[in-house]
Amino acid sequence: MSDVARVYIVDDDRAIRWVLERTLAQPDLDVHSFERADAALEAIIRRPPDVLLTDIRMPGTDGLDLMAKAREALPDLAVIVMTAHSDLDSAVASYQGGAFEYLPKPFDVDDALSLVRRAVAHARERSAPTEVPQGITAEIIGEAPAMQEVFRAIGRLSHSNITVMINGESGTGKERVARALHQHSPRARGPFIALNMAAIPKELMESELFGHEKGAFTGATAQRRGRFEQADGGTLFLDEIGDMPADTQTRLLRVLSDGEFYRVGGHTPVRANVRIIAATHQNLEKLVEEGRFREDLFHRLNVIRIHLPRLAERREDIPRLTHHFLAEAARELSAEPKILTLEAEQHLSRLPWPGNVRQLENTCRWLTVMASGREVLVDDLPPELREAEGGEIPSGDWRSAFRGWADRALAAGHTHLLEEAVPDFERILIETALKHTGGRKGEAAELLGWGRNTLTRKLKVLLPALAEGD
Repeated sequence: MSDVARVYIVDDDRAIRWVLERTLAQPDLDVHSFERADAALEAIIRRPPDVLLTDIRMPGTDGLDLMAKAREALPDLAVIVMTAHSDLDSAVASYQGGAFEYLPKPFDVDDALSLVRRAVAHARERSAPTEVPQGITAEIIGEAPAMQEVFRAIGRLSHSNITVMINGESGTGKERVARALHQHSPRARGPFIALNMAAIPKELMESELFGHEKGAFTGATAQRRGRFEQADGGTLFLDEIGDMPADTQTRLLRVLSDGEFYRVGGHTPVRANVRIIAATHQNLEKLVEEGRFREDLFHRLNVIRIHLPRLAERREDIPRLTHHFLAEAARELSAEPKILTLEAEQHLSRLPWPGNVRQLENTCRWLTVMASGREVLVDDLPPELREAEGGEIPSGDWRSAFRGWADRALAAGHTHLLEEAVPDFERILIETALKHTGGRKGEAAELLGWGRNTLTRKLKVLLPALAEGD
């Protein structure tokens, strides 16, 4: 086998092809690019590549169809799917088709090169591609980089029954992600049972989880199946696991270890085949250090961890989420869907949203009922939101906010922070400078302290849609 790996790039965006051609111009890579999928498919059949990078949305044959046809002929072909339209359906569909990886645009060129090298190694090792069961989709919306990590995790875990821990503040959508993990898993046809630990009185928790026998305690007038039995063959979602009492933690650990349990007041062991997905807004490592959460149970539950960002950390998703929730509220309430004015949308996008996605969803329900006209103005918003200041950081305080973000990211187990932060940092500065100069790139470069060529190069990588023209 040749030491030089053949890589094909398919994208109707000339700037993307140009950037990738130059990024992948390495001694061990033989790169060819195509504007249309049909031409690429002919080349794939004629001279099979080791790796295929393809956009999803293109004129004619799209990237997912190209991947399907290419992998039908070459089952071991490593495919990297690129798209600027980043959502859960795209991510899952990519993995469903056997993609090696899913690469949202804009991307870091060093990340792209590293990913291609991993794909080459993957193809040469003849690794089996990941597949996702057909069918059910979950209502998760997100184009922010942090949400793309969530979509990737759902795709990668879609063929697995492994235990998952979801971290995130209250209202960030932990149960939605848990449902998506279930719906895209081999257990999709089984039950999904959710239980919030914080909402159950301590004295009733074991009965809720494991059930009870008739006469086990005052009021137990009949045998009752607990949530473990109800979830047999499916998924049990334990929300706010950090609020579980110590004695219940011990029983749960025993169930996870032995696969069986006893109903309260019972003497016959009961077995249930259940996948556990746990969630918490608390720092479980700190609870373990304080002796409030069992360390052995923590390690049992913390096999794979998914971190959900605060809504304020994914502001670019607020307009789409708002549109979705307004449409959803209109269906629920049999009302006409409300439409936000641009001013109202921008105001909502600047708010701090301490209640996260749940607060935004409830706001959309409020607007559906209370806003007088179909078009929602800033004056139509709830008083506490109308009068609230936007989430813009006061002058001089951005360093503290940035330090807080880094602390939260590292505490959640994130790595390679510079690879995530630096492109976003440069992109924000470029967009802001261009806004102040009315789009004049020469003046924007001067504001940033760069040469014109440096700004042009950065635009092609970070903001390709703005790279053309002046």
